[in-house]
Amino acid sequence: MKIALGCDHIVTSLKMEVSDHLKARGFEVVDVGTYDNTRTHYPIFGKKVGELVASGECDLGVVLCGTGVGISTAVNKAYGTRCALVRDCATARYAKSELNANVIAFGGMIVGRDLAFEIIDTFIDTDYKSSPEKEKMIEKLMSIEKKYSDDKDGQVNNTEFFKEFIEKRDRGEYHD
Repeated sequence: MKIALGCDHIVTSLKMEVSDHLKARGFEVVDVGTYDNTRTHYPIFGKKVGELVASGECDLGVVLCGTGVGISTAVNKAYGTRCALVRDCATARYAKSELNANVIAFGGMIVGRDLAFEIIDTFIDTDYKSSPEKEKMIEKLMSIEKKYSDDKDGQVNNTEFFKEFIEKRDRGEYHD
């Protein structure tokens, strides 16, 4: 199984531990960054993870930022994703079994390392329990973005989407 992984600068150390944990379990990890504690913005990395999962290049995604709120929102802006913000194993299990979430997010400053591992393991090890009712609900969720599908290539397949912001970050121009 291939898992996309991303974070903001606040929780890079925990993300690296998560990466090692996933690799130790035998998963292939696609780490989209960030890779250090230099100030950056979570939408860049949330969108990258979401796109890898939505495109089928990765099977699932895991993202984290300080609280998980921002990066989970960013993932859900990527066409084709269903990201759930979780803080415990019961929520991770529900997100996968009932909503067929394909990405989970959590706050690296909220949950500890060991709980983060448990949450991720629970999510990965849980199977989606398909039913007509659940499929109908997921269809309703996904239909919200269908009206934007005319711009799918501009949103999902646009590798230059954050180019301006990445260039500013690389030049040290973030001052917010």
